[in-house]
Amino acid sequence: MDLQIAAILLQDGMANGAIYTMLALGFVLVFTTTRIIFASYGDLIALSALTLHALQNGRLPGTVSLVAILAVFATTVECWSLMRAGKLRRVPRAILIWLIIPVLPVAGCLLLQDHLSHAAQIALTVALVMPIAPLLYRLVFQPIERASTLTLLIVALVLHYVIAGFALLTFGAEGVRTAGAVSGSVELLGVSVGLQVIAFVSVAALFSTGLALFFRFTMAGKALRATAYNSAGASLVGISTRGSAVFAFLLAGVIAAIVGILIGPTITIYYDSGLMIGLKGFVGAVLGGFVSYPLAALGSVIVGLVEAYASFFASSFKEIIVFLSIIPIVLLRWMGTQHHVEEEEEPA
Repeated sequence: MDLQIAAILLQDGMANGAIYTMLALGFVLVFTTTRIIFASYGDLIALSALTLHALQNGRLPGTVSLVAILAVFATTVECWSLMRAGKLRRVPRAILIWLIIPVLPVAGCLLLQDHLSHAAQIALTVALVMPIAPLLYRLVFQPIERASTLTLLIVALVLHYVIAGFALLTFGAEGVRTAGAVSGSVELLGVSVGLQVIAFVSVAALFSTGLALFFRFTMAGKALRATAYNSAGASLVGISTRGSAVFAFLLAGVIAAIVGILIGPTITIYYDSGLMIGLKGFVGAVLGGFVSYPLAALGSVIVGLVEAYASFFASSFKEIIVFLSIIPIVLLRWMGTQHHVEEEEEPA
């Protein structure tokens, strides 16, 4: 390996690390608010890339039917729950939130799919993918929100196969690549840096900064922080923990949609590609213990660099090397944590 190859691998590692950073932020955001390890998070990324590719080729994306089905079921479940609780006044609001708003991009796609510019296709892709996460929360996770973390993880894994199966039926088994929005490279300090790499890093930095400002200066962000710190206490002071959970899933959906648009031109996306992509963001989130955003971002950059250099030295084992990196991370965190043995109470 010479310096030129090392610089190229560094670029690839930083680009991958930027993508995994956004994924890790989504994982941490959802987990701290709801205790859910959203293992099917990567499927939203695959759906985003597949949706944009379908729009670019003048076809109706399968995401349209998925959003419509989820919206109808979520609205039915929410309205039935409100009627059973005697809260009939809240039914129109539930219909607006769970049916009308999610279906608006569906209607836009049906009416305008043949008359969209590239920017409009990207915006419509985000609008279609964004509501999927909160709809899945309302249908799948909210009814079992008090279950153990392990149960929620198992449900999330099962959900991956459901979404992947639906994507296979609606998009097919062929891999796709979307048309890139940027191309070319620039010279920085005598090294050629791709504009795609700059875009990845810039978007990741923008999201990280935006989330930091959001949590610090907005009431919604402070409500999410309060829910993550102590959901019972947040509920006592009037913060809707379920509303916070829905909002966290909505933000995660936005992040996933944008990540799918970014990586679509760089790798071939299949109907089941989301799990592998999501797991690498999961490794980054593990470093932060699923509670620290800065550590999750740092871990994601490390994962990206490890993957890039492993692809050069041992390309056949790069995935194994990336996932094995969880072991020293977990061991280091375990050794740095104080453990207390609980004494059993003697029977009276």
